[in-house]
Amino acid sequence: MFENICKIYAGTIGLAAIVAASSGFAEGEKTIEPTIPMDTSDPSYELWKTPRDDLGNGREAGPINVQRYPGGLGFAGIPTFFKQPLAFTTEDLVAGDVDVAVIAAYNDMGGGVRGAALGPMAIRALPGPMAWGVMRAEHMHTMVNPFEVLNIVDYGDAPNDPWSTHRTMDAVREFLAPVVATKNQRGENIIPVIVGGDHSLMYSNVAALSDVYGKGNVGVVHFDAHYDAGKNVFGHLISHSQPIYRLIDEGHVPGKNYIQVGLRGYYPSKSSFEWMREQGFRYHTMGEVELRGWEPVMEDVLKEANDGPEYMYISFDVDVLDPAYIPGTGTPEPNGLTPREVFPLIRRLCAESNVVGFELVELAPERGHGYESVLTSERIIRECLVGIALRKSGIDEKDYRSPLTLDDGRD
Repeated sequence: MFENICKIYAGTIGLAAIVAASSGFAEGEKTIEPTIPMDTSDPSYELWKTPRDDLGNGREAGPINVQRYPGGLGFAGIPTFFKQPLAFTTEDLVAGDVDVAVIAAYNDMGGGVRGAALGPMAIRALPGPMAWGVMRAEHMHTMVNPFEVLNIVDYGDAPNDPWSTHRTMDAVREFLAPVVATKNQRGENIIPVIVGGDHSLMYSNVAALSDVYGKGNVGVVHFDAHYDAGKNVFGHLISHSQPIYRLIDEGHVPGKNYIQVGLRGYYPSKSSFEWMREQGFRYHTMGEVELRGWEPVMEDVLKEANDGPEYMYISFDVDVLDPAYIPGTGTPEPNGLTPREVFPLIRRLCAESNVVGFELVELAPERGHGYESVLTSERIIRECLVGIALRKSGIDEKDYRSPLTLDDGRD
């Protein structure tokens, strides 16, 4: 073992290399009790995941609009996701006939505390140019306003133990499953949009969807520079570089229903790619994009997303984009995708496949110099909302664009 570790350090520096080589440590895997046990008598032991018991007291169920004015510019108003009303209980979701519940998840320990905990609030408080309320405009390419077509709420915060990724995973899974299982007044399941937080979240989020829709019934399209399927990291079984292995190993997602987009850099390793092939993964590296071009790769991703289970989940790690566009992330990797490539694919995936959940993770806004990382991240979520709105509106034309925006109408 020591010899293997020496080879790792001699050949490549960094945690990614350790993760890639760690699969050889799994034989005879043992678990140990923590050196310092937890004090379960501490009054704050479960305070972080125990909701107030008066969230619905003294009011009729339904979303609450906390904005004083009917509309405004991005820098004004009380910060909620997209300045949308708040919902606190599943009863609020039903009463509000909600389509989409946007949820903040602050976990950051799984990424070594790189700043992803600050992502959700940065998006809520984005001082960007996008107006809200009655001043909100249509999405220019499609002339569809998702905030008119869909009932969207800010569902507040998922539970987070800031000192334990392991405890957070179970708590988020238990928190999210009832939201997913809730049906609105039209009998449709609520679609969660989770804003992280580090990528360990994908385990709890997809597992929660699996709890509701059944194991093997949810496929995943995973945008990332890294493959995040490590088995062991310093003995830990979950971190932001391990959620995929856990999901595959526990049977939540069959490998053939797992699609990866944007892999590049120096990880995954040769053995990792071999494991992905054994599981039946479908993956599209930046090397493939360089060789074939983005358009045919994008069409393959869309085709694969509809070649599998009935339900689809999108996991979007912002480091799939080139750091020129999102420098604010914990593990930036050069030679990534561009917004011009990503936006239409996200919009089309959410319009042309049965997306039942979406997550955006690894936004670490303080690692960027301005608010461009937050702005681009927020627009990615908007593109998905537009896609869901297109689908709900019955617009089934592939890659739909409004004729008004394609040309000026002159012969």
